[in-house]
Amino acid sequence: MQPTFSPQASPDVQAQRPTVHVSLSRVGVTGVEKVIRISREGREELYWAKLECFIDLGPQQKGAHMSRFEETVNDVIGEVILGSSAFRAEELAQRIAEVVRERQDAKRAEVTIAARYPENKPAPVSGIQTQELYTLFGTAVATETGTRRLVGVAAQGITACPCAQQLVAGAARHRLTADGFDDDQIERIFEHVPVATHNQRGLGTLYIGCPEDCTTDIDASTLLRIVEDSMSSEIYEMMKRSDEGAVVEKAHRRPRFVEDCVREMIKGVADQLPELDPRAFVSARQENLETIHQHNVVAERFGVLSELTRELDSGVHAERHTSMREWLDGRA
Repeated sequence: MQPTFSPQASPDVQAQRPTVHVSLSRVGVTGVEKVIRISREGREELYWAKLECFIDLGPQQKGAHMSRFEETVNDVIGEVILGSSAFRAEELAQRIAEVVRERQDAKRAEVTIAARYPENKPAPVSGIQTQELYTLFGTAVATETGTRRLVGVAAQGITACPCAQQLVAGAARHRLTADGFDDDQIERIFEHVPVATHNQRGLGTLYIGCPEDCTTDIDASTLLRIVEDSMSSEIYEMMKRSDEGAVVEKAHRRPRFVEDCVREMIKGVADQLPELDPRAFVSARQENLETIHQHNVVAERFGVLSELTRELDSGVHAERHTSMREWLDGRA
């Protein structure tokens, strides 16, 4: 007669002492795919999302209970999908992080959600409605002292290179002068005809972090507007010819380096979110996909808002740039 297996009788291997007594900074699961409900502009919508869940692990515990991550995510997602209330991405991340920390008996739990969602917007001239896909991020770190949250967005746009534009303008000016045009005429020509340059497709990402006692409502649409406006021009999935002409001309009238885009994002946060707590965290990143080189170019700036506004006001190079990890861990 075969013995009956009893789960209750099996040892809790994860709770045993490890051979090497060293704590682990992060243990958890990645690549968890779910459908979640997110509240946006007073509406509840379903989106596909990927989640990551982590805890810290003490030196006396062999392993985390990995199945509890999935159970927690399913339970909280079930509350959101089936219940009467909807969460923002960062609020959903907060709820999962706090439950994970409790069920895993951990000092620290971290959850990140990346959700893809659509926005309908009109093309610049024809007004034709086009659906654009963006990424919304929500991150939360739960500790004994409370929970810190991050909300972020990622968007694409186009940038026009200022350096190449000046080179082309210089060559054009030389040819026009040789052909008998005076300086005033040349300036009038450049005013009416944007000078050519090479372009890049830009990928902008912006995060705003709220400390434990933060009550500021940070709307993802505001962050998207800041990101898209930081580049030379927005881009659209569907356009008529008139729209194409408008996008190209706008981009060439607003040439920007990858560095310019990041600085414009930082300024946009300071200008458009004046209610932000000085302790809030800001991270702006821009990656441009080069067209005349085989490499890409990247720029980023991060820090707490007080660091950034102090530098914006004074122009003095800030010695400290608080990182996202420092801020999430409460070291800033």
